[in-house]
Amino acid sequence: MTIEFPAARTAIVTGAASYRGIGRAAAARLAKEGWNIGLVDRDADPIHELADELVSEFGVQARGVAADVADEREVRRAVDEIESALPQIVALVNVAGVSSPVPYLELDHAEWNRVLNINLYGVHYMSRRVAESLVKNRIGRIVSISSVSAQRGGGTFSKTPYSVAKAGVIGLTRSLARELGPFDVTANAIAPGPIDTDIMGGTLTEERKVELAADLVVNRVGTVDDVAAAICFLLSADAGYISGHTLNVDGGLYMH
Repeated sequence: MTIEFPAARTAIVTGAASYRGIGRAAAARLAKEGWNIGLVDRDADPIHELADELVSEFGVQARGVAADVADEREVRRAVDEIESALPQIVALVNVAGVSSPVPYLELDHAEWNRVLNINLYGVHYMSRRVAESLVKNRIGRIVSISSVSAQRGGGTFSKTPYSVAKAGVIGLTRSLARELGPFDVTANAIAPGPIDTDIMGGTLTEERKVELAADLVVNRVGTVDDVAAAICFLLSADAGYISGHTLNVDGGLYMH
C-alpha cells in the first residue's frame, strides 16, 4: 500500500552550494516535482541564491541555512530553522561531502578527521535530527550519497578516508532502514560512479571523460542529473517498498 505524502511537503538537501554539484541538481529537480526545499551548506550566499531561484522558478517555498554538517549543534539549529519556516519535513538528502586524494602513507590525523567528520558524521548528525521529525509524523525518506569507492576500496580520485567514510554511509543506511522501518521511514543510499562534477579534482576534461568511460559498460561518464533522477525516485511515494538498498548509479562500473 502506497502511503500518501502530504501535499505540502519539504525535502532537506545538504551540500547544494556547488554550482556543478549533485546537491544543486537534486534540489532543482525536487522543486520541479513540487517539493518545498530546505538547503543546508557551509557556504551561505550560494544556497540563499539557490533558494530564491527555486521560489521564483518553481513556485515552491525554500529556505537556505548556513551550517557545518560536521557540527551537531549547527545541524540541529539548521533543521529547527527549516522546520519552523517550511511545511512538514518528509525527506532528507545527504549530499554534503569532501574529496581526499591524499595517499594512505602520507595521510595524517587532521585529514582523516576532516573527511570522516564531514562525509560520515555529518550524515549521521543530519539523519539523527531529521529522523526525530519523520518518526513523529510516521512518514519519511532518507537518501544518502555514498560512492562506488566504498565498494571497490577506492580506485577513483579520492582515496582511503573517503572510501572508509562512504562505506560507513552504507552501513549507517542499512541500520537506519532497520530501526526506522517500523515508523514508515525508509533509508537508502546511492553509490555514484564517475560523475562530471568538480569533486573529482576539478572540471573533467574531454580526454579524462573518455578515459573514465573506458571502464564502464555505457559510453559516457555520468551527470549530476543522472544522480538527481535516482534521488527523486527513492524519495517518491512509489518507492516505499525499497529500504536499506544501495543503488549504484555508475554506468556499470561495479557489478555485484
